[in-house]
Amino acid sequence: MNTPRLVAAQPQAPFAPDSATGGDFIQLRGVCKAYGEQLVVMDNMDLDMRADDRLVIIGPSGSGKSSLLRVLMGLEGIQGGSIAFQGKPYISGGQRRGKPLDESLRTQIGMVFQHYTLFPHLSVLGNLILAPCKVHGLSRAAATEKARAYLARLGLESKLHAYPSQLSGGQKQRVAIARALMLEPKLMLFDEVTSALDPEMVIEVQNVMLQLAEQKMAMIIVTHDMHFARHIATRVVFCANGRVVEQGPPEQIFSQPREARTREFLEKVVHLD
Repeated sequence: MNTPRLVAAQPQAPFAPDSATGGDFIQLRGVCKAYGEQLVVMDNMDLDMRADDRLVIIGPSGSGKSSLLRVLMGLEGIQGGSIAFQGKPYISGGQRRGKPLDESLRTQIGMVFQHYTLFPHLSVLGNLILAPCKVHGLSRAAATEKARAYLARLGLESKLHAYPSQLSGGQKQRVAIARALMLEPKLMLFDEVTSALDPEMVIEVQNVMLQLAEQKMAMIIVTHDMHFARHIATRVVFCANGRVVEQGPPEQIFSQPREARTREFLEKVVHLD
């Protein structure tokens, strides 16, 4: 039986972001987040990201991986610390004056979730054009043309008028990626987007993400798939107990981790893989 392969496509429009690479793209300083008094998921977390980085976040359950993405997307607040995005204050915690979140910066971040989050009452086209029309004021005709271009690139143009219930899991997740790209984000967040998919569907979605990687799209990816992490990451960040324990290029983290906690985690996870 032939096994589907990860294939990174050559760069083509319209995926390529227009932001310059380099510099301090994201900076987390002393970020604290807890759910109640007992569950601390981000404990004075510090993290830097470049605009040409593809960060893969790994770690045990409860280490703050998904919480980090939800905070960056502006879906949840923080109790302390600060986050800068593209050199500008983005999110703040504690008792600081002013708004805790810069909404204008949040619109430059796209996120794809584990469970698709497509609107079931809208067609694929309706899902894709809703935000561009409402948020950016794009005309329906212009948004439709843009949606067709993305769906064609993702092999889904024939599904333009289909509804989510008529799509496979892999197709739903590719539509969710296209929907996020419609707003031309500077940063894409992926939270365990393949964990609920069958193996062949996993490859479909991962290949789309590799296309984005080829075009230097800034991405933060939470995944338990260490094989995929090796393929796509420019840097792997291992988190535990709400902190960054170790980070580095994938070949170093997976072959010669420096921290005992990282080695312990990888021995279990890679063995299971």
